[in-house]
Amino acid sequence: MARIPGSGILRGMALTLTRFFQPKVTVRYPEVKADIPPRNRGRLELVTDERGTLKCETCFQCAQACPIECIDMGGVDTKGRYAVHWGPAEQYAERREESAVRRSGRTVSDAAAARGATIDLDVVDALLERVDYDPHHMLEILEGVQAAYGHLPVAALKRISQGTGAWYAMVYGTATFYKHLTFEPGRARTIAVCRCAACLVSGGGRIASTLATEFGTEFGRAIPRSNLRLEALPGHLPDAPSPLVAIDGELQRDVTARNAEAWAAALAGRYAA
Repeated sequence: MARIPGSGILRGMALTLTRFFQPKVTVRYPEVKADIPPRNRGRLELVTDERGTLKCETCFQCAQACPIECIDMGGVDTKGRYAVHWGPAEQYAERREESAVRRSGRTVSDAAAARGATIDLDVVDALLERVDYDPHHMLEILEGVQAAYGHLPVAALKRISQGTGAWYAMVYGTATFYKHLTFEPGRARTIAVCRCAACLVSGGGRIASTLATEFGTEFGRAIPRSNLRLEALPGHLPDAPSPLVAIDGELQRDVTARNAEAWAAALAGRYAA
């Protein structure tokens, strides 16, 4: 207890006055930036699963879903450099990363994916030019790519990302949102109608027109928002009935000249996306 009343207040004010003229020990951000230790510069400490695989593959889906955009996975550190030396190169720079490609069904080092990278991308370039490289037409672009290749190749998705400026996660997220888009080849189904003279007389023409109207497409093109294609058989199969309709190569023997239009309308409703 102070012997002189008020001496404690005076000592406190003297200490405050002394500290007032001392240089600041805090960093005045953003004018002055602290020198962050190298271990904290753009480094991601990712948790691994029981097999030693990184649980986070930097697919940027969380960054896309964050409503206030507080999640950022870019590779620029506090010194303005790409900190690719702090881990796998595909963790950084969303325009160059490869890790999200694993979401499409293959690993980065897959030899089959390397062969798929050599596909002809002229179709993709034509689609991008037709929509003026506008990412707002992403669904139209992806449907055109699937109609051309039968599926969505990894190389085509990367070209779309580069051409439109959209993140690969946005392209991949759009492709996985719609169930009629597929990443695997061979999953597209076909509805083939024979258009020979016998089938046309038996109602094949009505079946073809009804299917084209109900599905909103034409022969030789993919059916919008589905994994189906409407095609014409090159010729009538031996011992096959008329009219002749085949789904994935399987003959539909319940189609007759009388129920041709009703059968086509029911088929369109059954396979609607």
